[in-house]
This record gives sequence, structure tokens and C-alpha cells, in this order.
Amino acid sequence: MSLPTKTKQLIVIGIYLPSRTKQAPAVQKILTKYGCSIKTRIGLHESSGEFCAPYGLIILEMSGSAETINEMIADLKSLDQAIIIKKMLFKT
Repeated sequence: MSLPTKTKQLIVIGIYLPSRTKQAPAVQKILTKYGCSIKTRIGLHESSGEFCAPYGLIILEMSGSAETINEMIADLKSLDQAIIIKKMLFKT
């Protein structure tokens, strides 16, 4: 007989910055504000010896409450209409 397992949620947020160098300081300020709710953060942008992309992608694995995560998303959306935010929810 196995015990029932508690369902957990894994929440991943993707943030696309079309103008990374201009938008990053304000985004960083918000991510710092909600830092205790961010379990993992990965920043990606295309780069080589001759090229550094003006756009970037931030991937966040969240650990905070749904309310806090939604507040963070609302703060990010209020910055710039060009920033694209996607939320993925996995039930494990």
C-alpha cells in the first residue's frame, strides 16, 4: 500500500526583453524585489566574439506563493509593453 503523494506545482516564468540593455536595469530591480520567491534564474542572449544580441531571455523557476508570483508578473508587465512574459505551470 503506497501513501498518496502531495501534488506540487512547478512554476516557470519566461521573460523576453527585446531591448535588453535598455530594459535590464528596471527588470533587475523587480527581480531583486521578489528574489526570495525565485529558486533558479537563467539569463540567455546570443553572443559571439563579433556579436552581442540586443534581445535577451530570462527563465525563472519560482518558489513563492501564487499571489506573490502574480504580483511580480504584474510589476514586470507595467514596465514596458514590449516585454513578453509567459508562465508555465507543471503539476507533479
